Amino acid sequence: MIGQVANRYAEAIFELAEEENKTTEIFSELEQIAKTISENANLYDALRSPFVSRDDKKSIVDKVFYDGFSSYTKNLIKVLIDNGRTTEFASIVDSFKNMLNDKEKVAEGVVITAIPLSKEKISELEIKISARYNRSVKLVNKIDESILGGVLVRIGNEEIDGTVKARLDGLKEQLSQVIS
Repeated sequence: MIGQVANRYAEAIFELAEEENKTTEIFSELEQIAKTISENANLYDALRSPFVSRDDKKSIVDKVFYDGFSSYTKNLIKVLIDNGRTTEFASIVDSFKNMLNDKEKVAEGVVITAIPLSKEKISELEIKISARYNRSVKLVNKIDESILGGVLVRIGNEEIDGTVKARLDGLKEQLSQVIS
């Protein structure tokens, strides 16, 4: 869950990125930094440690992210260091992503199936659902053998359940009402 603090930082950097028409580039940088931090335990620990000074943390950021990153993203991390908010970075990236998706009218979701779907089937489903939501829908396929068959789509708080399990559960409920 994204908190208010993360939203404020994300809004600030998003506004700066919009002024420069660089929202997509800044998001890409934020994702790269988040990935680098999460994949490197020593870096992760150093940026969060109360035993590493703020100046040392900033020096680490300058050394690790010296090339290919804008001053916006590096300065964001330094501000987070100054304010003791480095633990909020992943949530800031998520909040920025949500803002970017809203701006570009993109909805992300999950399509859950019993077996993997081909890229073509996912694309067909994205097109059909995009028309329903009047947004470009991007789906990620997850496998859950317990649904037996069919498709379960989750976009935000909405769910489209066309699974065999849901149909069987519905029949079971109807039968129990008739038998009772």
